[in-house]
Amino acid sequence: MEKKYSLGLYEKSMPSELPWEEKLSVAKAAGYDFVEISIDESDEKLNRLDMSEQERRNLIWTMREVGMPIRTMCLSGHRKYPLGSSDPAICERGMEIMDKAIRLADDLGVRIIQLAGYDVYYEESRAETKKRFLENLKKAVHHAGRAGVFLGFETMETEFMNTVEKAMKYVTLVNSSYLQVYPDIGNLTNAACTYRNDALEDLELGRGHLLAMHLKETAPGKFREVPYGTGHVEFEEAIRRAWELQIRKFVAEFWYTGNPDWREDLAFAHQKFAGIMDRME
Repeated sequence: MEKKYSLGLYEKSMPSELPWEEKLSVAKAAGYDFVEISIDESDEKLNRLDMSEQERRNLIWTMREVGMPIRTMCLSGHRKYPLGSSDPAICERGMEIMDKAIRLADDLGVRIIQLAGYDVYYEESRAETKKRFLENLKKAVHHAGRAGVFLGFETMETEFMNTVEKAMKYVTLVNSSYLQVYPDIGNLTNAACTYRNDALEDLELGRGHLLAMHLKETAPGKFREVPYGTGHVEFEEAIRRAWELQIRKFVAEFWYTGNPDWREDLAFAHQKFAGIMDRME
């Protein structure tokens, strides 16, 4: 019987030095349906945006040979080159990254680009940075629409966009089918602690605009590298609410930190989440 959901694996859950063939093979062996490629602020990852035509064809061939596609992209490179920066050169580089990411997604068959919800990161957020962010966001969405690639805001760890409610403000202002929300339930859980509200009620505010969900563990004040089961995210409740909101694409987001048993970590995460989703009606 065909599965009712699609469960992907975040690329950084595996050692970075592995070639794509091995990353895809390991993800397949652990039971995942696709891999989420990372385009972060490092030169190594940003250089992927300049892959040659032959390199792109080779990666597509590898996906087909292994039988494991790359279908989402985590584009966090805008942390270093944000769309709202006060520095025109940084802004220009941010838009270049956005355009190249859309072209790469189009070439590889990536359906969703997860956008980091930052107007700026390494400078103070102000009215002018928010205005510039919105202006450049509208341009980016036009490019995404032309390619037929969806952009989804990640709910982040900073005040600017750490809730679905805040992300929906920009979704409403841009008002395009190609800009939606791709929430991170770990970050939402931490925001709920900060604001003393309910993360699942916040998730409801994105009804009709939720593309997928990051399944990440967090602890109060800690947003990365928290092993599953040691934090405070109620995954079963979150997945059930996401399911009610028509989310059917999920990504297990966690990090390889040198554990020699990292393959077992991949299998454990898949078993944990697939076990919950298999019970969904």
